[in-house]
Amino acid sequence: MSLGDAALQAKLTVIDFTATWCGPCRAIAPMFEALSKEIDDVVFVKCDVDEAPGIAQRFSVRTFVFVKAGAVVDRLQGANPQRLRELIEEHM
Repeated sequence: MSLGDAALQAKLTVIDFTATWCGPCRAIAPMFEALSKEIDDVVFVKCDVDEAPGIAQRFSVRTFVFVKAGAVVDRLQGANPQRLRELIEEHM
């Protein structure tokens, strides 16, 4: 599923904007991966900002953007596993 297709889903889509040089991105990656396997009702997508700068710019990139039915419903900056889980549960 492409990022564009995922963002238009009626269910929550969590976009992890990441980069190979980003320490906090690498730190939270295992948690993001675990959540993607644990929670079936949410679409999890990774977007490398160096490979897709236009998409990162479109969403005024933070670490995570939460999209539901094509609209941004929340944002999270930084590697905060507890808050990531809270926001997913809040917007499901």
